[in-house]
Amino acid sequence: MTYNNKVEYLVGNSKIKKKAIEPYNIDVCNFLIDLSKKLASSKYSKDFSDIKTLAFWCRKNEIFKFRDRFISNEFRLGLGLLFHITPSNIPTNFAYSLIFGLLTGNSNIVKVPSKDFKQIGIICSCINEILKKKYKKVREMISIVRYSNNDEFTKKISNQCNARLIWGGDKTISTIRSFPIDQKTLDITFPDRYSFCIINSDKLLALSKKNIQILSERFYNDTYLVDQNACSSPHLICWIGKNTKKGKKLFWQNVFQIVKKKYDLNESAAIEKLTNLYGSVLSSAKIKNFKKFGNLMYILELKKLDQKNHEFRGKWGFFYEFEAFNLNQIKNFINNRYQTLSYFGIEKKILKNFIFKNYLKGIDRVVPIGQTLDMNFFWDGYDINKILTRVIDIR
Repeated sequence: MTYNNKVEYLVGNSKIKKKAIEPYNIDVCNFLIDLSKKLASSKYSKDFSDIKTLAFWCRKNEIFKFRDRFISNEFRLGLGLLFHITPSNIPTNFAYSLIFGLLTGNSNIVKVPSKDFKQIGIICSCINEILKKKYKKVREMISIVRYSNNDEFTKKISNQCNARLIWGGDKTISTIRSFPIDQKTLDITFPDRYSFCIINSDKLLALSKKNIQILSERFYNDTYLVDQNACSSPHLICWIGKNTKKGKKLFWQNVFQIVKKKYDLNESAAIEKLTNLYGSVLSSAKIKNFKKFGNLMYILELKKLDQKNHEFRGKWGFFYEFEAFNLNQIKNFINNRYQTLSYFGIEKKILKNFIFKNYLKGIDRVVPIGQTLDMNFFWDGYDINKILTRVIDIR
């Protein structure tokens, strides 16, 4: 179901208070801890892995871990009112963006996708249930809205807010930026990004059968859980090492076994995926060959890399790969659209040197396979804790 231009308030109302409080306010922390418990105990958490992940992410230990990392001698307050425009293809992103805003001491108006994702209703229902009973201060800091094609509302909130968090593609960001803001209002953009993975085939082949299965399941979690829609999900897998052909074969066979057990590809996605496969093969001279694992997994091997690799994107288990043999074959093709590098079988210090010594324009995150979807207060190169707060210099 898609909503029209009418503004629907899923949480809160139009009377949200524009106020800035201290980061990691104890009421806010306790509210999020209660929300974590509520989501985890919900009967729906078994059906939606992304809700389960959200509940785990905002649990007590994690909230206080975020707080302890942020503690400083500076006197800080939130910016005031944040306007969050969240992406249309990730159902739970709005909740993470909201939590960023709350923990940094801000009031929040959050625009969720107009598409009626079940996860959005479940999360908002849990928030409403908690706020009915307590947390008056927090209640005044949250307004979650759904609408489409309502430029007047977007203009109105843009004119009132202290910062806009814009998640989405280049077109979305350009459109939102066309609406005027106050001279001191910040625009913090999270544009469409590209992510890739590097696997050392020699290290892979040295794994036990059980550990290969574990690695394959982690790769599945990075990709299939969100149909590769997340900016941090890899589309390109670069292979290094001496035994890349043997390593690729073993890896993809193990990933396929996980996919067969866990993944349900709907009919419309299957048709679009197959159409994209043949379209890519016929239209691009860069494709060396391709492999099909039923309709669940497609692997397209590239002849070479270039500055437009970020245009090679897949969904629903559609991957590109390249035999790089070593990191030097990759460095010249990384631009500022690259966000997350996931890896296996490479030492962190080697990856650190790879980024710093080559002065790479892209790559904001480097994580082991299995952690690409882990949200953090460092995102897209921003220090969220600092950028959403202001320092009051008292001497």
